[in-house]
Amino acid sequence: MNKVRYVYGLSSALLVGGAAISLITGSPLGAQVAQNDDAVMNRVVPVAGAPASFADLTAQLQPAVVNIATRQRVEVQNNPFAGTPFAELFNRRQGGEGGGQAQPQTREAQSLGSGFIISADGIVVTNNHVINPPDTRAKLESITVTLADGTEYEADVIGADAASDLAVLKIRSDKTFPFVTFGDSSATRVGDWVVAIGNPFGLGGTVTAGIISAVYRNTGQGGAYDRYLQTDASINRGNSGGPLFDMRGNVIGINNAIFSPSGGSVGIGFAIPAETAAPIVEKLRSGQEIQRGYLGVRLQPIDEDLALSLGLPKRRGELVQVVEETGPAAKAGLKSGDVLTKVNGKDVTAEQTVSFLVANLQPGTTVPVEVLRDGKRVNISVTLGKRPSEQELLQQNQTFDPEAEEPMAPGTSDETIEQKLGMQVMPMSAAVARSLGVPADTKGVVIAAVDPSGDAARKGLRRGDIILSANYQATPTVEALLAQVEAAVADKREAILLRVQRRTTPPAFVAVRLN
Repeated sequence: MNKVRYVYGLSSALLVGGAAISLITGSPLGAQVAQNDDAVMNRVVPVAGAPASFADLTAQLQPAVVNIATRQRVEVQNNPFAGTPFAELFNRRQGGEGGGQAQPQTREAQSLGSGFIISADGIVVTNNHVINPPDTRAKLESITVTLADGTEYEADVIGADAASDLAVLKIRSDKTFPFVTFGDSSATRVGDWVVAIGNPFGLGGTVTAGIISAVYRNTGQGGAYDRYLQTDASINRGNSGGPLFDMRGNVIGINNAIFSPSGGSVGIGFAIPAETAAPIVEKLRSGQEIQRGYLGVRLQPIDEDLALSLGLPKRRGELVQVVEETGPAAKAGLKSGDVLTKVNGKDVTAEQTVSFLVANLQPGTTVPVEVLRDGKRVNISVTLGKRPSEQELLQQNQTFDPEAEEPMAPGTSDETIEQKLGMQVMPMSAAVARSLGVPADTKGVVIAAVDPSGDAARKGLRRGDIILSANYQATPTVEALLAQVEAAVADKREAILLRVQRRTTPPAFVAVRLN
């Protein structure tokens, strides 16, 4: 990357200009001010209407935009014969003359993204997925932040929030840095000009321009914050976490995702609105816990057919499909089949979903909810609970088909259990319990896949079976089962006694040989 050097000359003209800025901003001469401070932006913003050039605007803002590179360590399966009859032979060869298991191996992974500095002390905002990749086996080892002039710094994570996909970093340096501030995205209109600066495909310092194509776009991906600014400014892989600027240099969005059948920009990019991001960033920066309200229902938007069947306007309201038995909604009297039309006095629409409205309220808040039930409007007061983590929600909502043919996929479950028992297991959840037809409070771990060549398969164990205990010790979690497997190995036992339940049949004891 070419280094750009800025040379500052001292003249009477500059002194006069500096004094003027000091009077306007109220800051002493020479004090650090935001790169997008109003007094500066008056000189660099394009004229009203279609701009002749974005060059001055870009030169002013680019120093506060950074490239972010992470290095992770991922533990990988080092047995090329895993899942075959030759797996144990390979382990013995790797373990030496005395046998034993092959030592786990790791590989290095990297990710590239963008970010922007929001204070002179080096606080950086980016996306959570830039520093915490979806692969849960990956362990973050380091973060490198590169400025526009090519200077590199190490950075630490101050806070991260998976639900909003936001993260806050701190550059390891006592220097002062150029920075920008958030603007008011609620004033953004369709057709407004915007500029994106970021690190697409590792090409740092790339600038693209376009317009706002839609505001508060719901992409249909679900979640508490499925509410974006849409732009046709080119957004590509590596732009994630970078700023979306308006023509006054305000950060009105954080580039987050694209819609693309090819993987490259097709003119549909999405940014997290500043009005959503700024309060969360402030909490992460100050070390506060992010708490969100929770109803405890599974919802379906009202599409055209549902609207016709219920006599409702299209894109208004959401249908309650499932009510959690012990959740806040159930306690308040909400039922499956209810249509939620208002939450806390606000209409439920495609752009303003129930999840969004509730997530922006604190747990413990009592809110009025208007529902349509049997053709009549009913008002119900609900005291919100605390929204579970994204991982917990994923487990609650996951579907499980016990009849599906699911082969062993090394690395997707606990490796010790895979190797020793010849099976993969997963935690029990209310959704999985429903799929298996067992009570929601059933305590155990669920078999997700079985090695067809292993002893567990020979003993008749299969996907969907529930392991209730091991060696007479309850196994309500994967960790509890792992502890019993490790204890059996330490005692040099050749088999482990499992108590297994299949659907609603009575539990039975099965002895499975340890590999």
